[in-house]
Amino acid sequence: MKNTAETFRKAKETKEKISMLTAYDYSMAKLIDEAGINGILVGDSLGMVCLGYKNTLSVTMEDMLHHTKAVVRGTKNALVVGDMPFMSYQTSVYDAVINAGRFVKEAGAEAVKLEGGADMCDKINAIVKAQIPVMGHVGLTPQSVNVFGGFRVQGKSEARAKELIEDAKKIEAAGAFSIVLECVPAKLAEIISQSISIPTIGIGAGVGCDGQILVYQDMLGMFNELKPKFVKTYANVGETMKKAFEEYIKDIKLGRFPVEENTFKIDESVVEKLY
Repeated sequence: MKNTAETFRKAKETKEKISMLTAYDYSMAKLIDEAGINGILVGDSLGMVCLGYKNTLSVTMEDMLHHTKAVVRGTKNALVVGDMPFMSYQTSVYDAVINAGRFVKEAGAEAVKLEGGADMCDKINAIVKAQIPVMGHVGLTPQSVNVFGGFRVQGKSEARAKELIEDAKKIEAAGAFSIVLECVPAKLAEIISQSISIPTIGIGAGVGCDGQILVYQDMLGMFNELKPKFVKTYANVGETMKKAFEEYIKDIKLGRFPVEENTFKIDESVVEKLY
């Protein structure tokens, strides 16, 4: 059954946990979708895991639209959420609505995600009024990495914890259908989840959230430059791939690939006429 923003809301009501992963291309989106995932986020994390940037700040709208189109083509049942990149929505309400609209109109996304708390509620409200579902994102918001001074857990002090609770409530009031909680202490994430009626999607925020999301390269051991504490490695696919590449190189050098079954034939009568 096709997942929608409404599916996510109902999952919260029935206490059914929501599963999400990132994807950035057709083939991976197809595999993840066929596994039965509820939602796929085309994350601006592609800046780090696909494009080799040190953070997400250099990712452009064109990057995001390009990858979102590919993911949409590989997806049948998962809700596809496009991640609004840095400076595509912070500048004005107008820019936020226009760029959210591009995700839907040009790329085929079914919802968008943007980072920030109460200060982003006017953008969230305007995008929702334009009939585009919005996923919020509080806690560690990677686009604010220069303000935070790095990728650090958020909400550990009383003041910051109360602020995050209020942010979540205001984001809900602005019309968001769900909120990502990133790198938030587990107990605080549980309190936030119980304080609002829309689902929370945790990444490094504990089991008390209504759902979970991971970057697929992280959970498959394909990206080792940064290994967050909250990642569980489900398969060391990166090492398996590397061994396959090494075997391929070795076969070429030893003349073991290609063999006859990998080649095409030509009639000998034709060959004779070539000399």
